[in-house]
Amino acid sequence: MVKFLITVLLSIYFSLTFTQPVQASMCRTVNDNKICILSIKRSAKYHWEYRASVSINGKKTPVEIYNCRRRTKIDSSGKIKRFEKNGAGELICRLLDK
Repeated sequence: MVKFLITVLLSIYFSLTFTQPVQASMCRTVNDNKICILSIKRSAKYHWEYRASVSINGKKTPVEIYNCRRRTKIDSSGKIKRFEKNGAGELICRLLDK
């Protein structure tokens, strides 16, 4: 009984001591679309480029390269596409390219 009580108390202590990392995402609503930036990393060489994964209305996208100078993105298959009006690319560049 004592071993069980000590085990329970130790497990409670360790669960409260070591907290899990928090995954925060930056979300905005644009034209009735909820756009969340799930992960983002700025290019060291080209400061106007970002590698980001976003979700639009809960649908996650793979990491894409957003070029704020040319207003284009490169998807995971290597295709270059223009930013959609009021889309994730415009949101990323508007919020982070300052």
